[in-house]
Amino acid sequence: MENVYLARQPIVNGEGYTFAYELLYRDIHQQPEIDNDRYASASVISNVLNKFGTRALLSKHKAFIKVDNKFLMSDVIFSIPGEFFIFTLLESVEITERVIERMEKLRDKGYELAINDVYLDMEKIEKYTPVIQYLSYFKINVSNNIGNQDIRKIISNLRAQNIGVVATKIEDKKHYELAKQMGCTLYQGYFFAEPNIIENKKFDATQLSVIKLYNMLMQDTNIDEITSEFEHNYAISIQLLQFINSASFHFKTKISSIHHVLVLVGRKPLAQWLMLMIYSKSVSKTGELSPLMLMVKNRTELMENLLKAVRPDVKSNALGEAYFVGVLSLIDTVFGMKLEEILDHINISQEIQYALLNDEGILGELYALVRDIEAFNTKAISDFAQRHKISSDIMKEIIVKSIENVNNFEEGE
Repeated sequence: MENVYLARQPIVNGEGYTFAYELLYRDIHQQPEIDNDRYASASVISNVLNKFGTRALLSKHKAFIKVDNKFLMSDVIFSIPGEFFIFTLLESVEITERVIERMEKLRDKGYELAINDVYLDMEKIEKYTPVIQYLSYFKINVSNNIGNQDIRKIISNLRAQNIGVVATKIEDKKHYELAKQMGCTLYQGYFFAEPNIIENKKFDATQLSVIKLYNMLMQDTNIDEITSEFEHNYAISIQLLQFINSASFHFKTKISSIHHVLVLVGRKPLAQWLMLMIYSKSVSKTGELSPLMLMVKNRTELMENLLKAVRPDVKSNALGEAYFVGVLSLIDTVFGMKLEEILDHINISQEIQYALLNDEGILGELYALVRDIEAFNTKAISDFAQRHKISSDIMKEIIVKSIENVNNFEEGE
């Protein structure tokens, strides 16, 4: 097989924060349903452990990996570190005495086990009753369980036994609400991979302040005026100082004033940080970042690094434009307004506008590719690489490196 592609889809908790990932397999022809499930499982695990690295792909999270009967019964499974993976049994796995013994042994050794997308009725519960005590999760396809009269009672009983229920194929708000009504506590689907989980239908004062500060930075406003504007926005100033004093920067002394920040960091990096901050939710008790902010961070990483691959001699101002395309690409979701209206409030070049609105120019082409990467469109990725004479190894390195940088960003490193 020419190329093996991996992708990860977040599984989020009720607050919209990443709980785990499911790692997905595809070849260049985008065939996720290959004949040999065991080969797919082995390929995913091997690539994670040997090529990409668990930290690069998973950060602090675990990954659900589908396994068939033969993979489950192979002794190779005990060589796989359980702290990284949750083995998800396909529905085709029959619950035999040997399977029960294997699941018991895995659980005793600290592995977590799950059942893959099932129609969760009383008959199915009866099938899995002999192994319920060894399970940590059930995954259910919400669409397939609509109209299931037993679902709420079954999920309630599972949760009483400390078994998590993951609702999959959550494509829109309707399915999300249904999953919550059923009693699910974990969710997976494009509704969360895309920014729809964030609900905010109007500008608020903080967002307006960020836009104002952004414009002041980009229009060469006097530094004293910018400092004064920051100091009038206490919440923004506190977050800025925390960010600057984090491990992301390596200044010899701690920075304690906004004026000091402006002098040492510079206007453009601060403008970039401000626009990225729009995507962060209010600071939660756990301090976690929203999936939307992490998605934007990933887009900016991809935009800049892909541009470097296409144009090795690219200048910093062009990289800055690539960055802003990534940042602005989801801004309409945050503000609940049309992108065209928002761009009228921001001082950006026509090239950026055309890229965002029409996929025009090299920035537009890169922006389209970023969306293809998110959609796991391996053919489009391969076509782009061939068109620009970029090797598949370099493409993979760019994609995985962006994931690793997002993970570091999430962990505050």
